[in-house]
Amino acid sequence: MDTPEQLLAAALDEVSHAKSSVELREIELKFLGKSGSIPGLMKQLGGLAKEDRPAFGQRTNTAKATVEAAVEARRADIKFKEQVAQFESERIDVTMPGESPRIGREHILQQATNKIKRVLGGMGFLYLESPELELFQYNFAALNYPPDHPAMDDQDTFYVDDTYLLRTQCTALQGRVFERTKPPLRAFTVGRCFRNEAVDRTHGHTFHQVDCFMIDEGVSMAHLKGTLGVFARAMFGDEVSVRFRPDFFPFVEPGVDYAISTPKLFNGRWVELGGAGLIHPNILERYGIDSERYSGFAFGLGVERIPMMAYGVDDLRQFLENDLRFLNQFQFEPIR
Repeated sequence: MDTPEQLLAAALDEVSHAKSSVELREIELKFLGKSGSIPGLMKQLGGLAKEDRPAFGQRTNTAKATVEAAVEARRADIKFKEQVAQFESERIDVTMPGESPRIGREHILQQATNKIKRVLGGMGFLYLESPELELFQYNFAALNYPPDHPAMDDQDTFYVDDTYLLRTQCTALQGRVFERTKPPLRAFTVGRCFRNEAVDRTHGHTFHQVDCFMIDEGVSMAHLKGTLGVFARAMFGDEVSVRFRPDFFPFVEPGVDYAISTPKLFNGRWVELGGAGLIHPNILERYGIDSERYSGFAFGLGVERIPMMAYGVDDLRQFLENDLRFLNQFQFEPIR
């Protein structure tokens, strides 16, 4: 059987050689824990003579107190050294240059949208917004759509219920404006639209659209073509020409599709940009605008088409796939 003095000597030796807080804690539990060797000495009391028990208990308590004091002293010393080592390992040189943060840039579609806003805003058109969750009334009924128009079928439109749908075109803004604003007026919007399309390189269920319109006395197709010419040249360069060809849209009469041609793009071939025309008299009369006195034009185009043409992108799905290898190429705005 070990005596209190023997265990005391062994404990002090191990405490003095402890290298870390973890090692010291293990030594502390070994000698002073509930199952430690020094408290375990008290189990020997039953085998001692009655007159020897007080002295043995006192020697055991003295050994325990001595080891506790040694552990605390060693713990303070080890903790100090560990802190010094930690601080040294975490030392930094504040004079060294820091790591440059990653700086984002606007998405290429946002770059195109910003430029559209500057160009049309500079031409006197007021930028407005309308909800993406739109009323059937504004998206179709107010735009002179006949009840059997195929665009109103379920396969083309995301209906929420009989009243609401995800807007299929930003032209839905017109009715909201005509209700509260009377001519003369100029306005435009840029936003997301949604159609139930089979997704491929030239079609998507989600896309961005510009819609621009103007109402005043004597507005004609000449004003429309002149406005589109200024807009196209501001977006793609001074060499751009604009071409009209007859087309049908329920909300304009006459209607045209318009295309542009420039030596900078596609070897000067004509490329369709969007649809346009004079606002249908039925729409003007619906909102109490005298179609004998006032006339107006409207045009729209897909925002994606601008960077696609400017940079030769042949798959519009890349705009929404969040691939940084693609997006990081566009640090500047589309061709001026």
